[in-house]
Amino acid sequence: MTKQWPPFSDSEYLDDAKSQLDQSQLELFQNVKAMVFDADGILTSGNLLFGVNGEELKEFNVKDGLGLVMARTVGIKLALLTGRNSKVAEVRAKELRFDSIKLGRFDKQTAMKEILAELGCSSDEALYMGDDLIDIPAMDMAQLAVTVPEACSDVKSRADYVTSEHGGSGAVREVTDLVLKSRQLYGKALVRLAEKAWF
Repeated sequence: MTKQWPPFSDSEYLDDAKSQLDQSQLELFQNVKAMVFDADGILTSGNLLFGVNGEELKEFNVKDGLGLVMARTVGIKLALLTGRNSKVAEVRAKELRFDSIKLGRFDKQTAMKEILAELGCSSDEALYMGDDLIDIPAMDMAQLAVTVPEACSDVKSRADYVTSEHGGSGAVREVTDLVLKSRQLYGKALVRLAEKAWF
C-alpha cells in the first residue's frame, strides 16, 4: 500500500506550528520571506577548531542543512552574516546556495541593510538568527529575531523566539520548519525536495 506524500496536510503542519508558538509569534513567522543567519553558535556549536597548520575546522548539522534546502525550494531567501572572516562558513553557505554571504562584518546593521537590498526584501519580511552581542543591531532590524538557548542574556531579552534545540545541533532546522509550517509551505517543500537533487 502506497502511503501519502507529504505525510500530513498543510493544515496539520500549521497546527503543529501553532502548538509551539503563541499567536504573536505565529504571525511573525507567517511573514518571513528571508532568513539571515549568524555562523558561529547558530550554524555551528560556536566552538572553534584549528588543525596543526592553523586551518580552521567547523562542524555543521546535516538536518539544519536539509531544512535550509527545503526553505530554498519554496522561494525563501537565505543569507549568512558573520563577524568572522570564515572561509569554512563561506563554503557551507555556497554549498547550500545562499543568496547573500557577508563575512568579517561586525557592522551588522549596515550589512543587514545591504542583504535586504540584495534580496529585495523589507525588514518586515526578515528573520535574523544570532546569539551574541554584535548580533543585536541586526536582530533589532528584523521583524523576527531568533536566538538559541546558549545566547547571552542581552540577546535572549531581545529575541521574539528562543529555540529548544541548540546552535549547530538542530536549532536552524527548528526555525526553518516553523517558518514553512506557519506559511503552509512545508508540504510543498517536501514535494519539491523529491523532484531533484537540490545541492
